[in-house]
Amino acid sequence: MTLTSRPYQGDSDFWRIRAFLREVLPLNSFHMNSWHLARFDYWWWHVNKNIHMMRPEEVIWLWEDANNKLAALLIPDSPGEGFINIHPAYHRLDLQEEMIITAQEKLARVDSDGKRHLRIWVEEHDIACGDALAREGYAKGLWPESMRTRTLEAPITPVALAPGYTVRPMGDGLELLDRCYASGLAFHANDIQYAVNNRNDVTWYRNIQTAPLYRRDLDIVAIAPDGSVTSFCTVWFDDITRTGVFEPVATVPAHQRRGLGKAVMAEGLRRLQRMGATRAYVSSYSVEAGALYASMGFTDYDLLVPWEK
Repeated sequence: MTLTSRPYQGDSDFWRIRAFLREVLPLNSFHMNSWHLARFDYWWWHVNKNIHMMRPEEVIWLWEDANNKLAALLIPDSPGEGFINIHPAYHRLDLQEEMIITAQEKLARVDSDGKRHLRIWVEEHDIACGDALAREGYAKGLWPESMRTRTLEAPITPVALAPGYTVRPMGDGLELLDRCYASGLAFHANDIQYAVNNRNDVTWYRNIQTAPLYRRDLDIVAIAPDGSVTSFCTVWFDDITRTGVFEPVATVPAHQRRGLGKAVMAEGLRRLQRMGATRAYVSSYSVEAGALYASMGFTDYDLLVPWEK
């Protein structure tokens, strides 16, 4: 069947993309051959809105069939990247090759030396797409992404909480400020000013909280004896696919190696379980993060490989 491509065109496409991602996840047997809806929410309301500020009309491309059914989606995570999402009914090599060419034309980043650079992410078992990228001059890059998963039908291992600490959903007001400060400390350990700026202007976190899948009761924090936020995880639950995604998960350096990351994740898993979720996901790049998540039952994973040119 002939497909036509076009750029993103506004709110109607926003909701069509959400429906598309919900549809393809179970059709792909819950493997990460495409983005989870939670990733789209997190990209839209945080990664792009707070950091990259790319115009969706310039970086998102859709492929539709003769009945205007969405068949494929090309979207970047950051400038110079592309993720290929294809409905299983339309998964074929010529479409992948067309999407690669579109990514080269529309999503490549121009580096300081004037050269164009593009990274395309492909699931490791999609050999045909990898071969197509190799023919186009791409090479496998470093730092593949492990999209880890676990069933929620299995028991959740109890986690002993360090003395004096408590785990609960995040509050508002001053605690929101502290949560923003903790994020800066956890992800930018050598830049205290980043944490201060995070706390001084919480607009970025308010953006996250407006995402359709965001729930305050799934925004989990560990609180130290002095009342400060020391570890956190945000869980994104999609009640249509009955799946949840952990993004982000982190602990402030001064409070690491006390089991706090495991404690907030265990609480998130229990809450997902009570809501009727059947599967959870979390993404990792490093050996250390992978070991943490594996200890929480996330032992199966799909590997997304970066191909670069």
